[in-house]
Amino acid sequence: MHHQDNLPCETKDYFMPFVDFNTDSSIMGQVSKAGRILYSFEARKRLSKLLDKYVVDIAHLHNIYHQISPSILHEFAKRKIPVVMTLHDYKMVCTAYNMPTDGKYCEACRGKRYFKVIKRKCVKNSFVKSVLSCIEMYLHHKVLDIYDNIDIFISPSQFLKDKLEGMGFEKKIVHLPNFIDIKRFKQIKIEDCNENSVVYFGRLSPGKGLRTLLEAAKRLNLESDIVVNILGDGPIKEELEEKVRTESIDNVRFLGYMKGEKLYNELRKSQIVVIPSEWYENNPISILEAFALEKPVIGSRIGGIPELVKDGKTGYTFEPGNAEDLSEKIKTLLSDDSSRIKMGHNARRFVELEFNPKKHYQKLIKIYERAMIKS
Repeated sequence: MHHQDNLPCETKDYFMPFVDFNTDSSIMGQVSKAGRILYSFEARKRLSKLLDKYVVDIAHLHNIYHQISPSILHEFAKRKIPVVMTLHDYKMVCTAYNMPTDGKYCEACRGKRYFKVIKRKCVKNSFVKSVLSCIEMYLHHKVLDIYDNIDIFISPSQFLKDKLEGMGFEKKIVHLPNFIDIKRFKQIKIEDCNENSVVYFGRLSPGKGLRTLLEAAKRLNLESDIVVNILGDGPIKEELEEKVRTESIDNVRFLGYMKGEKLYNELRKSQIVVIPSEWYENNPISILEAFALEKPVIGSRIGGIPELVKDGKTGYTFEPGNAEDLSEKIKTLLSDDSSRIKMGHNARRFVELEFNPKKHYQKLIKIYERAMIKS
C-alpha cells in the first residue's frame, strides 16, 4: 500500500491507496472501508496488472488482511501461481488477531464460532467493527473458503502452529522460525555493559505486559539501584509515564523510539532484556536481537517465548502478569555475573546455530518447492 514511510519502489503504481481503519469518517466512508476489507476488486485488478508485466514463480504473502484483502488469492489461483503465506498473528482463528479479553488471551472463537466477537465487542471495543469482523470471518472462511488458495502457511513458532490447529484451522502449516544475520551484531566487550540496567524495547501497547514491568520496577526501586529503561513508542506511553510520575517509580526511564545502531548501542550498555508480554507472542525478533548482542532475556512464559528463552541457559521465564516473579528473576540474574555472562554467550551461540540466514533459506526453498509441486 502507499504510505509516507515507504522506500522508493518501481512497482509503487500498483500499490493500494492507504486507508486508516482506526479513524472515524462518514457513513459512505465506513461502507467503503468495509468493502475493502471484505473483498477488494481494486486490489485484485492492480495485482492483475502487476502480474501482466512481471513473471513470477511463486507468491509469498504476509499481512494482506485489510489494506489489500484476500481477494488477490483468486487472481493467483486464476493464473495457477503457487502461494505461501507467513503467519504473524492469530487472524486465521481470531477476529481480533491476538485473542484479547481485558488484557488476557481469549479462545471464544474456537471451532469457528466467530459470532462470539459481537457479544464481546473484541474489535476496538466497537459493536459495529466487531460485526464487520464477524462477517469478514464467515465470508472468507465459510462462504468463499478463500484461504484454501494458499498452498502452505508458514508459522514462525511451533506454538502458533499448534494453537491454530487446536482452534480448528485445517490448512497446511509448516513451522519455520525467524532468522537474524549475526554478522550485523559485533560481539560484546564486558566494559560495554556499564549500566546496572534492564531494558524493554518494542511497541508500548496493551498486551505487552508493560504495566507488570512497572510494578516489578517499583519493587526493585525499594531495595536496589537497578534501572529499567523502556525504549519505544505506542498508544499507552502517556498512561505508563503517568503511572511512573504518580507512583514515584524513580528507577524507570523512557528513552523513546530507537532503531539500528542507536538501539543496539543502548542494549549493549544494559545487562538484561525483558519481554513481559501477556498475549500469545509468536517468534519475537526482539529476542533474537537481544541474543545476538549476548543479552540473556527474561520473558513471560507464554506463546512462543519459551521456545527461545530456555530457563537457566539463555535467560529465565516468569509467570505472565506476575510482577513479583519478574522482579525476583531480575534480581537473581543481576546478582550472579558469571551466570549472566554465560547465558549471554549461550544465547548468541543459539542464534548462530539455529536462526541463521543459511538455515532459514534452505528450509524456505524446500517449502517453495513443495508449494510448486502441490500447485
